[in-house]
Amino acid sequence: MTNNEDLELLDLIAPDFIKTVEKRFMILQNILLMEPVGRRTLADDLNVTERSLRTETDLLRKQGLIISSKSGMSLTRNGRHVTDHLGKMLADYQGVALLEKQLSQKLGISRCIVLPGNSDKQARVIDSFGRRLSQLLGSILPTGEALISVTGGRTMARVARNFSPDLSKNRKLIFLPARGGVGESVEIQANNVCAEMADRTKGQYRAMYLPEDISEESFESLQKETSIKSVLDLIYRSDVVVHSIGSASIMADRRNLSREEKMDIVEKGAVSEAFGDFFDQSGRLVYKVPRIGLHVRDLDRIKYVIAVAGGSNKANAIQSYMKNAPAHTVLITDEGASKLILRANP
Repeated sequence: MTNNEDLELLDLIAPDFIKTVEKRFMILQNILLMEPVGRRTLADDLNVTERSLRTETDLLRKQGLIISSKSGMSLTRNGRHVTDHLGKMLADYQGVALLEKQLSQKLGISRCIVLPGNSDKQARVIDSFGRRLSQLLGSILPTGEALISVTGGRTMARVARNFSPDLSKNRKLIFLPARGGVGESVEIQANNVCAEMADRTKGQYRAMYLPEDISEESFESLQKETSIKSVLDLIYRSDVVVHSIGSASIMADRRNLSREEKMDIVEKGAVSEAFGDFFDQSGRLVYKVPRIGLHVRDLDRIKYVIAVAGGSNKANAIQSYMKNAPAHTVLITDEGASKLILRANP
């Protein structure tokens, strides 16, 4: 009998037991995402009374799963272990597997990985993106050398901080910036994301210091420069590309576009941005930033393509971009985005 069948049997004869397990798992999961967190904040997030929450957290504290401090509640090491295993055990039962299948079918891509929470409200969800991405790379990358191209952005910068040194076991990892620099703070540029991932995994990285918004004429001469050409050659041979998906309005600001260009993007109904391309809700390309590095069209010939984006505010952008994504794309997202996407019209 599988774990799922076991749970279904328990639910048949003791439905209150399953409900209690699910309720306490949600408390542990939310503490993990928000720690350290106070009881009032947690009660508001779970939509329960402080009194009922106190009863549950007192029990979890006695079991050694959570600890309290002046800053709030956090999980113990055993609490993290229990939460991880409970999440896996409840996933099929709660329909996460079905949710992931429905989402991948609606978006027309090979696979979706949906993690609990809404990263718009719980920043720790992005940490879980990073840990899950590290696990995924560990399962798909062969031993030996592996070239991994990554984009920049706030999501990717936080994801990078959650990579594990285990990823480099029997591997030589080389992280590469998928694109040139962009007019944004240094810490979230692709070069810095690569450096962080390399540092966390004890791997290597290559930097590409040049402006992203560059003319075709300048690109022709720059790509012949030895230092730039060597990095570009590696990028185009990437085994994996990991990228985020941006909301068009935010990315138009970050790319330092002129007022006229921003108005043009708005008037054309741009919703999403990836690799310098802006798409409307139907997936039509409405604006393109001249750039050095990977383009969306290059992704078809790269073996593994992983998109990382979540939060209810990104739901429209994800749907828009995925109309152009290669079919073998894997999306790592959260419940906040996935439930809105599934409710939306085709």
